[in-house]
Amino acid sequence: MAESMSRKQFTIYMIVAFGLAWILEIVGSVFSNNGNNMALGLFLAVAMYMPFLGVLIARIPLKGMGWIPHLKGKIRYLFFALWMPALLSIIGGVLFFAFFPDAYDPEFLTLHRLLEETGALEQMEEQGLTVPIYLLISTIQAVTIAPFFNMFIALGEEVGWRGALYPYLKGKLGVTKGRIVGGTIWGVWHWPAIILAGYEYGKEYLGAPVLGPIVFCIVTVVMGILLDYVYEKTQTIWLPSLMHGAINAFTVFAYLSKPEYADKAVLGPAYIGIISLIPMIIMALTLSMKSASHRKRERHGV
Repeated sequence: MAESMSRKQFTIYMIVAFGLAWILEIVGSVFSNNGNNMALGLFLAVAMYMPFLGVLIARIPLKGMGWIPHLKGKIRYLFFALWMPALLSIIGGVLFFAFFPDAYDPEFLTLHRLLEETGALEQMEEQGLTVPIYLLISTIQAVTIAPFFNMFIALGEEVGWRGALYPYLKGKLGVTKGRIVGGTIWGVWHWPAIILAGYEYGKEYLGAPVLGPIVFCIVTVVMGILLDYVYEKTQTIWLPSLMHGAINAFTVFAYLSKPEYADKAVLGPAYIGIISLIPMIIMALTLSMKSASHRKRERHGV
């Protein structure tokens, strides 16, 4: 792991990571509210590298973050990072539809409308692709090549969160509290886009505009535990980046509910909903207890 930062470095890091990212999110939200969601996506992609920039400006050492992966005997964590997000998302999505069976949309109207708005539907029809086939192809890509492409974008965050922030917080607060505080910080980092642009949940969801930011912090705490677990086990920044990329890639369940259930996004069926997050919460708790037990045995020399 990287060397722990000083309090001064922590302050500089937070100012850069948050200040610049929030500016980008706010500007992107303005574009989004004027109908340009593509610009929002671009600004958010750039914002993902602000934690990395914060590390550089604060002069936090990059050495020790695990730039050269050594996965001998640890290859199982590669597959865990690549496929566990999809598995947990599937279980969570099924759980949501068990609660709201009428929400499932076999005609994929939400995705159809999105493709139509972006102009992609016409291009698909010219190529002879139907919406279900497109969804199938996208899902296959989400568990194969997409996480590896996303990994290079997610790296911008992971160098900042897992590489610098989490080690600092765990050193100050202990592993469990450090992960909780770190995950909450990570969630708050997204707030301008969530509140102003309706990122992830839209603007007319259940409990808007307060519940979405709170739920998203729970999401990032839980995801942060999984990512930090992978980082601790592999000692390479690439694996949490890959898992982060895999999480961002598997969005299929966001398109499987009927448009009239859009206000339930804070509940599911995507993994960012309260109900759909339950499998990920169980996994995070299991790994946390396993890690705590391991640390206890190490302290007692067992």
